[in-house]
Amino acid sequence: MDCAKRRLSLFLVACGVLIALTAALRPAYAEETYNFDVDTFAKKPWHIGGFAEIKWEHADVHQGSTFTLLNFPDDAPSDLDQWSGRLQLDGSYAQGMVQLKWLANVSGQEDDFGWRDASELYETYLNLTPSTGTTVSLGKKSYKWGKGYAWNPVGFINRTKDPNNPEEALEGYVTSDFEMIRSFSGELKNIALTTALLPVWRGMNEDFGAEDNLNLAAKLYLLYKNTDIDFILYTGNSRTTRFGLDFSRNLTSNFEIHGEMAHIPEVDQISLNASGQRLRQTESATSYLAGIRYLTEFDLTTIVEYYHNGLGYTEDEMERFYRRVADGEAQWLASGSDAILGQMRQLANQGYSRPNPGRDYLYARFSLKEPFDVLYFTPALTTIVNLDDQSCSVTPELTYTGITNWEVQLRWIVLMGDDLSEFGEKQNSNKLELRLRYFF
Repeated sequence: MDCAKRRLSLFLVACGVLIALTAALRPAYAEETYNFDVDTFAKKPWHIGGFAEIKWEHADVHQGSTFTLLNFPDDAPSDLDQWSGRLQLDGSYAQGMVQLKWLANVSGQEDDFGWRDASELYETYLNLTPSTGTTVSLGKKSYKWGKGYAWNPVGFINRTKDPNNPEEALEGYVTSDFEMIRSFSGELKNIALTTALLPVWRGMNEDFGAEDNLNLAAKLYLLYKNTDIDFILYTGNSRTTRFGLDFSRNLTSNFEIHGEMAHIPEVDQISLNASGQRLRQTESATSYLAGIRYLTEFDLTTIVEYYHNGLGYTEDEMERFYRRVADGEAQWLASGSDAILGQMRQLANQGYSRPNPGRDYLYARFSLKEPFDVLYFTPALTTIVNLDDQSCSVTPELTYTGITNWEVQLRWIVLMGDDLSEFGEKQNSNKLELRLRYFF
């Protein structure tokens, strides 16, 4: 571990926490004065914000599960603890037709296996607006294409969301894009075309796909009869060509429906065949999502989504992987060889260990604002169900925002499922999280 880098990360995180504590503990007012200053209400060219957080996590390890065997073949611990800190800064500067935006993230974590840290620019890009309704962007930018809350099958140039934290900021890709917006007075009220060029070269967007390629993504947006509709295309040699469609519509002021569909004519899939051998084949894949968002009169927000993952593994394919890992454990205990386990770790990295690798899922989240007039408290319950094997995760949480600019969140993630099921074979059986976040 680079000591200088570690000290820098610790320093930046500590500075963020110190700023937060200083701001929170200072007097709310020294002496009230009443005046009117026009400059106070003028739009400033600069904006700087962000948050600092400290987080503690405690996980109980599921002994004998597939991913416990892959990660701890010798002697798995009974539990794992982790402390982490994060400083996230966002900002912008606008002058005339030029606007610069950025989002930086610095994090560090200490657990039973040592220290890890990261310093990343999630976004830094320049916007040029030469005329009304026309924008050109250049730089590292995060895209949020799609209408789904937990998943976005049409997000061809998005980073993949974590369904347990779908609103967290994600790192972008270096792109150049052009957007043109036009408005009309008929049933078609707005139309917008966005095109993005995404290069993949050595040292640039390398994790997107095959190198030495220039890729094109395009999104045509329509606002037609109060329905938002997107037609999405991706083509290039870093990934195979794919097509998408999404929509959202408010049926009433408190009831919204949305959906997405993505089709990939050809994509390479890696799995295990019936004899436990690695198999690569080219197939077509179609993924789709349908969801609702509903707000009641007593401030209960309900989000429900069904997701079919055309790129996912069938229940049989998942079971073959779990059984093959068990074969690897038997080999390890009998001979000390980890040949099978090594092959399965590689296969896990190629798909089986990604979030929600199966075919069909149900997502539901219920959050209630200030129940029984308990101010500043928002309890919530989130569940993700694998509809094929009936395993699931259930996450009750409680969020408190009663101190200005502060947020305290307590979550307990419980994984439930039989042997040879997705959530029944995860490394952890449950995890408790406590997060303290200050916004500035």
